[in-house]
Amino acid sequence: MQTLTSTGVLARFGKALADPTRSSILLRLKDGPAFPGELAESLGVSRQMLSNHLACLRDCGLVVAEPAGRKVRYELSDARLAHALGDLLEVILTVEPICTCPDEDCTP
Repeated sequence: MQTLTSTGVLARFGKALADPTRSSILLRLKDGPAFPGELAESLGVSRQMLSNHLACLRDCGLVVAEPAGRKVRYELSDARLAHALGDLLEVILTVEPICTCPDEDCTP
């Protein structure tokens, strides 16, 4: 286990938010813990796809898996993440119609 610097935390948070499915998972978990089957159904993705995204979010340190009997429940790794996500949702952005980011994944 390692502790990240501020820029490392932001980079991992950014990586997680860069994917719409991972963003949706985080927003769902912002409201409270959930089981993978519930998440997959509510997001309209396969359990395999969800599993891959949950693994990424765990690796980024943003979610944790908690045993709940014979099942595993997922939740945000820190309650402050829910607050941070809420704050981000209140931000109003003005964007250019043409993306000039050097990132190939940037969509207008």
